[in-house]
Amino acid sequence: MEVKIRNRSRMMRVVAAVLFLGLMWAYAQLEWNVPQGVKRTLVQARGTITSSDGKVLAQSVNGQRTYPQGRLAGQVLGMMGTTNGLEGLEYAYDSSLQAGKNLKLTLNTGVQAAAESALSKAIPVHEAEYGSVVVMETRTGRVLAAASYPAFDPNHWRDYPLDARRNRPFLDVYEPGSVIKGLVVAAAMNEGLTTPKTTYDTPMRRFVGGRWGSTINDAVEHPTTLTTQQILRYSSNVGMSHIVEPFKADNLRDYLLNYGFGRYPDMPVVPAATGQIQPLRNWDDLVRATNAFGQGISTTTLQLASAYNALANDGLYLSPQLIEGVAGSEPAREIVRPEIARTTRTMLQAVIEEGIPTQAGVKGYDIGGKTGTAQVVVDGKYSSTIYNSVFTGFYPVSAPQLTIVVMVHGAKLDYHGSMLAAPVFREITTDVLSAWGAAPRVEVPRTTEK
Repeated sequence: MEVKIRNRSRMMRVVAAVLFLGLMWAYAQLEWNVPQGVKRTLVQARGTITSSDGKVLAQSVNGQRTYPQGRLAGQVLGMMGTTNGLEGLEYAYDSSLQAGKNLKLTLNTGVQAAAESALSKAIPVHEAEYGSVVVMETRTGRVLAAASYPAFDPNHWRDYPLDARRNRPFLDVYEPGSVIKGLVVAAAMNEGLTTPKTTYDTPMRRFVGGRWGSTINDAVEHPTTLTTQQILRYSSNVGMSHIVEPFKADNLRDYLLNYGFGRYPDMPVVPAATGQIQPLRNWDDLVRATNAFGQGISTTTLQLASAYNALANDGLYLSPQLIEGVAGSEPAREIVRPEIARTTRTMLQAVIEEGIPTQAGVKGYDIGGKTGTAQVVVDGKYSSTIYNSVFTGFYPVSAPQLTIVVMVHGAKLDYHGSMLAAPVFREITTDVLSAWGAAPRVEVPRTTEK
């Protein structure tokens, strides 16, 4: 009898162990490896992502997530793992997409392709590391292109390194350099601190900041006296230090904040970086001057585009928009008066026409913009060999339709903004104007009275 009881006890323990292991296996399947039928249902029902011009960018077919446009906007879209989005919009809108809701983006595939193509041509030639472009529709703030290089195809995401997946226009933070000058000049004119024809003594170097100060240098040879217009034309750091001398630190800092620097873009759900503005307690005379020419402040390509878009939009700042029908909560805000924005645009048109007409200009069209060549901080010091090449611009100057920002990092050949970023801007602008059938400016021949 005792033998039977012992045998039955052993059998019960074996059965209990089997049941326990079975339950553990089932739990593991649910927790880490959803059954294939469930996986297929989730992916099959996942919402579609389309562009503003109706192209399918992401869809689910036969239980697989596919990206019909291949590398186009790959970093913006991101990719999926087995059941969930891992990067980009696939991650940010994972719950909504899993519920079968579709996303329509503001991206235009033609403009996106032009931006990606221009980057892919220029970066290898200049032996640069990476780059980004944002193209914004001026009157709405809609992002028509957000391009990154190197390219990334979400259909084969496992074949790419982590850096290739990065949505650089929204996430890469860097010092903007001299492109900031156009924004600061507009702010100074709005405060009545300068005019386009105000003149300043501008040697090639100037000591700023008193006992704890430093010497500011200019890179481009220029006359020893410059107007505000010429300070932009020659991109004079010394000249900018004079312009901002009467600018109260807290007031100038507030302008930069209103331009969108040091703040997260008002784009619900979409991942984006903030950049940085130094706290007001650090704003001595030297910091005020260096911020005026783009050192000591950091930004993203998206933020730069939004800031310059305010100048293009008659001084009115609009939050950037990537998802159709999903606007931010912040209302539009006036940063500078409309007449100041128009005057600044005319000054930036002269910067191109008098300085870099072949690098950034498009014959027959009124283009305005500003270059920047920013030293990159390495180990706490500004490098003498690594630079960011930047260009910001808009078209047409009188009533802009597009605002475009280009940034290329780490070029080894011809790294100056005028040599690298400006020609990339020019190629994008030329492609878009051609595709849109935009008529050139009509020159009316002058007649001679007899």
